[in-house]
Amino acid sequence: MKRMTWALAFTLPVMAFAQPMAKEPGARDTERMARAEQRQRLRQVLELADTLELDSAQALKMDETLRRFEDRRRPLREQVRDSARILHLASRGDSAALSQVDAAAQKVFDARAQIAALDRELYQALSKDLSPEKRARLAVLMARSEGMKGLKAKGLKGPRGD
Repeated sequence: MKRMTWALAFTLPVMAFAQPMAKEPGARDTERMARAEQRQRLRQVLELADTLELDSAQALKMDETLRRFEDRRRPLREQVRDSARILHLASRGDSAALSQVDAAAQKVFDARAQIAALDRELYQALSKDLSPEKRARLAVLMARSEGMKGLKAKGLKGPRGD
């Protein structure tokens, strides 16, 4: 397992640098965002594989599950991002955005509730074939990373005093 982790860890930066840069610095580059999403999912799979002591086949199965849920989560994150942009503009006094504050705030809360529901479904999907000990590790990992959105390469290192 460690060999696979190291191989993927060295392959990831090479893939990232092999891609061309975005044409406009301020514009959103969908290819760049897709690559970043792919790298994030790879980090998630590596973290899961390491924490749950999975073999390659199990890790690939987890990757497929994460991909399916990410496809469902993506539009919700965009909705939160767009609404947050409106709220930010309104907080700075933008008159056009001020009239949209209540609707934007409601969209943020609704999308975040849907993301929380997706996180519950994701836990159920990832944990269905795991032992109780590994389900507990998965639950701790997801709780620390708020539903897999920001996994760090730290793993489970004992109590944090939270």
